[in-house]
Amino acid sequence: MNATVQDPRPQYLLALGQLERLFAATTPADLDRQTPCTEFTLRELLNHVVGGVHRCAYMGEGGRAEDIVVGIEDPSDEGWSAALSRASARAAAAWADDTKLGRPTFAPWGEVPGAAAVSGYLMEAAAHAWDISRTLDGEFELNEDLSHAAMAFAELALPPEIRGGHLPFGQPQPVAEDADIHTRLAAWLGRKV
Repeated sequence: MNATVQDPRPQYLLALGQLERLFAATTPADLDRQTPCTEFTLRELLNHVVGGVHRCAYMGEGGRAEDIVVGIEDPSDEGWSAALSRASARAAAAWADDTKLGRPTFAPWGEVPGAAAVSGYLMEAAAHAWDISRTLDGEFELNEDLSHAAMAFAELALPPEIRGGHLPFGQPQPVAEDADIHTRLAAWLGRKV
């Protein structure tokens, strides 16, 4: 992907804040619930999210995505918020230098400018916020601006014709015309909505 991408860091940090609020609303009784990501229970999804934030930070520190596993050792049932907070602080510090946005970065989907790597993780954070919110019965109000930014990147980076293979995204799914942006993003990323 060679497209120029604007600075996604402010929105990524907002997306991490949104995730932190969702993590804080999660109780130990919720952790074994199934999520819209059919391969994950909520506990497994929280692990994936925290691991993904660490991977994003690692790339900002100059590492290659392929060198780090997307996952962490599970904290206690009450420790998920603290685990995400630590990962978020690491990611913010890792990407603080403006010059990193144009630097070649080795993301899971290939070598891209740093801004594109952060945009990919913004997309992931917004999508998984929807997954977590739905798992928690959809009571949480999600930030529409974040989902719009994530959708713009998703449409650019994940056209239907490149799905499958090493990409963990299915084909876009049907969605009601009047669906909100969060649901449209989930459907674009292959979730059955």
